[in-house]
Amino acid sequence: MRVTQSMVARTLLADLHDVAFRMSQTQRKMSSGKEIERPSDNPYGVSRALQLRDELGLNRRYQANIRDIDSWQTVSDAALRRIADSVLRARDLLVQAASDSTGQPGRDAIATEITQLIDSIKTEANAKLGDSYVFAGSATLTAPYQVGGSDVYAGNAEIMVREIGPGVRIDLNVVGQSVIGDGTSGLLATLRTIVTDLQSGNTAALGTTDLQAIDAALDTVTTAQAVVGGRQNRLEAAGSRLFELEETVMSLLSQTEDADMAETLVHFSMQKAVYESALKAGAEVIQPSLIDFLRY
Repeated sequence: MRVTQSMVARTLLADLHDVAFRMSQTQRKMSSGKEIERPSDNPYGVSRALQLRDELGLNRRYQANIRDIDSWQTVSDAALRRIADSVLRARDLLVQAASDSTGQPGRDAIATEITQLIDSIKTEANAKLGDSYVFAGSATLTAPYQVGGSDVYAGNAEIMVREIGPGVRIDLNVVGQSVIGDGTSGLLATLRTIVTDLQSGNTAALGTTDLQAIDAALDTVTTAQAVVGGRQNRLEAAGSRLFELEETVMSLLSQTEDADMAETLVHFSMQKAVYESALKAGAEVIQPSLIDFLRY
């Protein structure tokens, strides 16, 4: 078959178009920094990238939960520490009042101070994080105790939980009633009984049953502190693990999506050289025909 000048020209243009198209794709990679721009570029890579992005989003949600839980533990720990200080002060006063050297006026003064300590303890038990009462169970919008009033616990006993990993859940809150009780049980009831015994001069109870009861109540508070501290340690370890996992996933995502810029630059240089060589070769192959001479 005779090869005409037009056939040579069409073939040359097709080849030039192919090289120019590949060079354009490489330029887009250089400008975007991405290996994959559309699903058709690499269907498996796109599927892998979507999977990694889902994993990354889940990881960051767990990290957000950890930050939220840790904030609750920080507020709870500070409040429990101040409650423990108030209980220790009440215990010191109780030991003083049980002494025979303390007269009834002194015991009345101690009763007044312990009453103030009760209000201080209830104030700490009403600690808030934002708009949420941390010791009110799931009734976070309700103050658990009425300062200066009844010792009734107004919250509930529900323990809220948060997820910090696949299938890994941790308690968020400490229930105030389980730590300081109410008017009928726990720390508050113990302190009210002590106030009554102080006002009535019941020194026998002050140095025995009252002292034992306040020691038991203090143990309850310190146990709650230990629980909160243990949660904080666990959260710290989980946070570190999630951070390391996030870095790993980000690295894998970069390997899947991001272009190798050094390799891309080399390819672009090669394609540019091929394109320029094709243009020069085409100029040599397509010589002027007789008709071209006749036009001038």
